[in-house]
Amino acid sequence: MRWLIRLVAVLFGLVALFLVALVLVPRDRLAELAARQFEAATGRPMTLSGEVRPSVWPRLGVRTGPVTIANAPWAAGEPLLEARALEIGLDTLALMGGSWRISRVALDEPVIRLERDAEGRANWDLSRPLSDPAPGADPAPAAAAGSAVSPFTLDEGIVKGGRVLWIDHGTGRRGDISAVQARVTLPEPGGPADLTLSGQANGRGFAVEGRLDEAGSALAGRVAPLRLSLATGSARITFEGEAGSAPPMADGRIDAALGDLGDLAALLGRSRPELPEGLGRRQLEIAGRLTLAEGGTLHLREGRVTADGNRLAVEADMTPGGDRPRLDANVRAEALDLAGVSTPAAAAGQPGGDRQGWSRTPIDVSALSAVDLGLALSAGSIDLGRLRLGATKAILTLDRARLVADLREVAAYGGSLTGELVVNGRQGLSLAADLTLSGLQTEPLLADLAEFDRLATQGDVRLKLLASGPHQEALMQSLSGTGSIRFGKGEFRGLDVARMVRTLDAGSVGEGTRTIFDKLGASFTVEKGVLRNEDLALEAPLMGATGAGSVGFGDRTLDYRLLPTLLPREDGTGGVSVPVIIAGPWAGPRTRLDLDALVRQPVGQQVKERMSEEAAERLGVVPQEGESLEEAAKRRAREALQNEAGRALNRLLGGN
Repeated sequence: MRWLIRLVAVLFGLVALFLVALVLVPRDRLAELAARQFEAATGRPMTLSGEVRPSVWPRLGVRTGPVTIANAPWAAGEPLLEARALEIGLDTLALMGGSWRISRVALDEPVIRLERDAEGRANWDLSRPLSDPAPGADPAPAAAAGSAVSPFTLDEGIVKGGRVLWIDHGTGRRGDISAVQARVTLPEPGGPADLTLSGQANGRGFAVEGRLDEAGSALAGRVAPLRLSLATGSARITFEGEAGSAPPMADGRIDAALGDLGDLAALLGRSRPELPEGLGRRQLEIAGRLTLAEGGTLHLREGRVTADGNRLAVEADMTPGGDRPRLDANVRAEALDLAGVSTPAAAAGQPGGDRQGWSRTPIDVSALSAVDLGLALSAGSIDLGRLRLGATKAILTLDRARLVADLREVAAYGGSLTGELVVNGRQGLSLAADLTLSGLQTEPLLADLAEFDRLATQGDVRLKLLASGPHQEALMQSLSGTGSIRFGKGEFRGLDVARMVRTLDAGSVGEGTRTIFDKLGASFTVEKGVLRNEDLALEAPLMGATGAGSVGFGDRTLDYRLLPTLLPREDGTGGVSVPVIIAGPWAGPRTRLDLDALVRQPVGQQVKERMSEEAAERLGVVPQEGESLEEAAKRRAREALQNEAGRALNRLLGGN
């Protein structure tokens, strides 16, 4: 029991001696010691003002009044740092051994001003001497060696309620971070340092965690190993590699899950970029080796990018620019879904469109103005919404909101596609296409492009088209250009032209009917959304046909006159041409015989008799003596009109 009493007595004695020593500590000397050590470590003078008060709990030390740290000579007149108060903690064991060692520094409500001038000098670059050398003079040896920062240790550095102001005099950009809470530890001179930091920028909270393996090198501006993570909202960014600040440089692995970019953009004080669906509108993730080179250029290697489900392998270089940055990249993908890039037709009942028409929903091309681009694209397949492409190799060039797609090798609808596509967003929206399609299968193409599946054949298509307007309807109404088609064997569904000519039956249409042909060719022009053709030529086993007419892309209608001719038979019959008119909307065109043109044809006696029989049977037209079939048809029409007029007059006069 005696040993316990003695131990307690010794402890109380030590505490008493310690408190006496604390009272005898010259407080001003301790504050002066802290200022000298800071200036020796950083090269920047520290000024302490106000009363210096001792503190016993929770640690030994002193608390000062306002404190300031000098800025670089070229910076603005305000200090690099100013705080309401500074708390300095002492290493107790060192103090009891007779030496002074500062183990803790805490800043209350500091304001830290980080500035970079137009020449790229940073006021936080402690590798530079406080007074820049005169022009032409040699730099100070310490600065030339990049070792202006003396080694020091810090068990704990604290920032409470701080504010960081960022000013880039070269670009004019400014930033303001408030509510800063930070903690940094540096237990070994020039060794590893750990950092935790939180705050708010532009009203958006964030948290940072980091570790510098060589803090002395980092504070001197040299490259040092770094691990860093940033979290804000749904965005998470981690970096592991090495970095330096004089000049800013970095090289390492990055893993970034950026969400829809809204949280990150808000943190940076910018609007969320309106990226198209499929290019990061909902979710953007980036992983790979990232390098920030001298001059501010960014380089991504071994990159993996996930954008709304699209998985891309990317090698990219970003170069800062005046009006916009420039991105050069090589992109590879197995399957690329870009259906959201082109605005689909609005659903029925929604404003801006209906099931049978083109959409009036405005097409937003503002993203074309965000960056200049040079991109080599290779994909196993591409879904463009209305169009679906197979294996694709293309070069995309974007210059001042004008995108040019050079299609080097594209598999499309059973054939190949080459040529050039242009999307110009400089003044409104305009589209241009100069394309050659070889071995094209028309059925899947027309079904995807125009919901038209009646023509099934394969061949070549040449197109040169131009359109402009803010939405799909305006684009289709303004469509202009030229083109040609050359197809081999195929069929046109919903119409049996040979049977119609042979039987004079306009009812040879609908499900189950078709016209089989061996060859089909035509050229056309397009103006104000209307395609016009005058030289259609069709060859079939039992007939030939020519055609002329129009296709309205704007109003989605057909108005076409087909002139099929039955091939003559050995008995001399045949050879008759029966005009067929196809007109109406794409979804349900009407087909009829042109009887007026039919009766004017010079035909043989056998055909005339057949036509007379058909006219009498189907139309009730019976020629009188000396009367032609055409005259009989006109007389029958007049009689019908007169009879109908008489009945109408009788009803008007109240007769029966």
